[in-house]
Amino acid sequence: METNISLRIGTASGTLLSIVPNILSEDIVKTIILAVVGAIVSFTVSLLLKGLTKFKKK
Repeated sequence: METNISLRIGTASGTLLSIVPNILSEDIVKTIILAVVGAIVSFTVSLLLKGLTKFKKK
């Protein structure tokens, strides 16, 4: 079954427009802070694992 591109765009934009009024600015700030913390933790763990593998190879 072939879907029309305007149907996809209409569905996506309708979904987005129905979600936008329900998002509070506090939620956006909380999401940004959690994303930053997650990136920092991920980077730190990657460095620690890289260091452990180098130390183990020697």
